[in-house]
Amino acid sequence: MMETTKPWYRELNGYHWWILIVATMGWAFDTMDQRLFVLARSRALEELLGSTATPEDVKYYGGIATALLLIGWATGGLIFGVLGDRWGRAKTMFLSIFVYSLFTGLSAISVSWWDFALYRFLTGLGVGGEFAAGVALVAEVMPDRARPHALGLLQAMSAVGNIIGSLIGLVLLPVTLGFGLKALGIEAFAGWRLMFVAGVIPAFIFVCLIRFVREPDTWIAAKKAAKKAAREGTEVEEAHKLGSISELLGDRRWRYNTIIGISLALVGAIGLWGVGFWTPELIRDTLQEDLSREAQDRIASIATALQDVGAFLGILTFTWLTARIGRRWAFGFSFLLALVVTVMVFGGMTDQSQIYWMIPLVGFATLSMFGGYAIYFPELFPTRLRSTGVGFCYNVARYLAAAGPFLLGSLARFYDGMNIASPFRWAAITVAMVYVLGVVVLPLMPETKGRPLPE
Repeated sequence: MMETTKPWYRELNGYHWWILIVATMGWAFDTMDQRLFVLARSRALEELLGSTATPEDVKYYGGIATALLLIGWATGGLIFGVLGDRWGRAKTMFLSIFVYSLFTGLSAISVSWWDFALYRFLTGLGVGGEFAAGVALVAEVMPDRARPHALGLLQAMSAVGNIIGSLIGLVLLPVTLGFGLKALGIEAFAGWRLMFVAGVIPAFIFVCLIRFVREPDTWIAAKKAAKKAAREGTEVEEAHKLGSISELLGDRRWRYNTIIGISLALVGAIGLWGVGFWTPELIRDTLQEDLSREAQDRIASIATALQDVGAFLGILTFTWLTARIGRRWAFGFSFLLALVVTVMVFGGMTDQSQIYWMIPLVGFATLSMFGGYAIYFPELFPTRLRSTGVGFCYNVARYLAAAGPFLLGSLARFYDGMNIASPFRWAAITVAMVYVLGVVVLPLMPETKGRPLPE
């Protein structure tokens, strides 16, 4: 009896903690990069589009850049998800972090909106690959009872990466260095460029850590089974294939679980990237008549850090809920809360004093469900398909979710052309209706609470 009532973390040994730390750092670096982009997006495009660009133009092209980031994220997630099953979790994590660090650094020398958007796409390739490999690694190494708690903590700690990105923005975004790269036509190095330079640092840190990570025993066993079947000269059975998308979509059970996973991820991704990650623009819209650009940027950086604190608490709350009421009811609570909070904040925030309590609520509501993705998706697939399945669910959803930020910018332009007051706010509220879709999916979800990972 005592063994089953002790805290979950007491079941972890030193290596379990090391794996959790490394995987958490990898995912936190990903989220740091996305926060740098969210904060720098508008200032970068204001410079790259030139003085003739209107605020709605900046949001429109910001939507395009964000959509391309998500498309790259989805593409990289699918590619690296398969590689995670075939090459191994640790090797895939390292390669994905190297890719996104490289192109984040190149974003700092963008000279037009289109090459800025291209670098965002290429950055997304790497960002999309790390999550599936890291989640699969943690899910397979952790003891069964500790697994959902460890995965929820991994996702919650991603908020720390966002907070670091916000702090980098607080320090660097208002800064402009008096020199640039004249050969590229960059007269001065603005703060948004410095932020992307800082995004290169994770690659140097992770190369020192990843060599101490070994592949999970379950993956090694699956790899040996596939090699044995190949040596025998017979056709490899489906049960021995690693990273097989044909099995993922061909087997009725895994296909059904994949469709459910994509549907859940789609709701969260559209809500987050189509609305939740546009709070800096909402803050600047609220403050534009009262404060300077520099003051607006400082407040936006502080507020997004608070948004990330809210996200941290939201993901931990979701993890707690899943252990008590199950995955299905926890997702239902999260979707309804996100809808209510998004409509309230984007529809009702009009004063600076509201920023400091409303924006954390956005983080709590729109990111809490992402804790569920880290816990739930690995529970839907067997070892040989786990990284592939998690990556497929997350990243097919991102292809579809890329319409979210583009739709937001297009709706803002449309409402503006219709002379509707506060077009950006009404566009955000419109996109937030996607959370209703999440509620519709709930009855179809397999409940995995208390069940072992499928094999």
